[in-house]
Amino acid sequence: MIDRAVNVKCRKSEIIWVFTDVEPVPFNRGYFTVDLKFFFKITLDAFTGVGKPCKVEGLATFDKKVILFGSEGSAKVFESRYHYDSFDEQLWQKTNMPKAVVEVVDPLCLSAKVVEQCDDHCCHGEELDFSRIPQCVCNVFEDSLVMGGERKRVFVSIGLFSIVKIERSVQLLIPSYDFCIPQKECVTSCDDSPCELFEKIEFPFDEFFPPAREDCHMDPMSEPHHGCCG
Repeated sequence: MIDRAVNVKCRKSEIIWVFTDVEPVPFNRGYFTVDLKFFFKITLDAFTGVGKPCKVEGLATFDKKVILFGSEGSAKVFESRYHYDSFDEQLWQKTNMPKAVVEVVDPLCLSAKVVEQCDDHCCHGEELDFSRIPQCVCNVFEDSLVMGGERKRVFVSIGLFSIVKIERSVQLLIPSYDFCIPQKECVTSCDDSPCELFEKIEFPFDEFFPPAREDCHMDPMSEPHHGCCG
């Protein structure tokens, strides 16, 4: 269908899966590289010049690498699962090394265009190794992916908002104290007259007359905001 298309329009883009790999940075203790590979499901309208556009689904990928601080420590953790009146199940050892966490919102399909394939092995981008596509990604599509032999390809521009972070289990030292029993009776102020209580409250001048710029207690190193004390 893409080989007969004269133009395409991006209808929708969805995030399928994100592959992550965390490795320590050599000669820089505490820092880790996070390699990311995003897999997108792209839904297109292919225009062939005859009849109405046809719906076409395809796969797009994007690679990204970030360096984050994850502190130090490589302790081995051994756990067991309790079983009543039997030997406890021994779980496989774990470590407290950091793990990557990626949060992604729905991507935006910005543009799409049809590009002719070159015969002299010149490329408009990196070739996608289909053998490295996980089977769970391929199962998302109703039909099998075209693995080669096409004369045209579709290049899409995707707007992606993501948060990449690394997490690790740490020990927290929290002080604990014995129970504290009150020795005095709490005296309430319900006996006071409401009018007397109201008279003790200062008049809120700032609510009626916003303070001037020189009255704002601003940090001289901070950047000014829109409006005073805002």
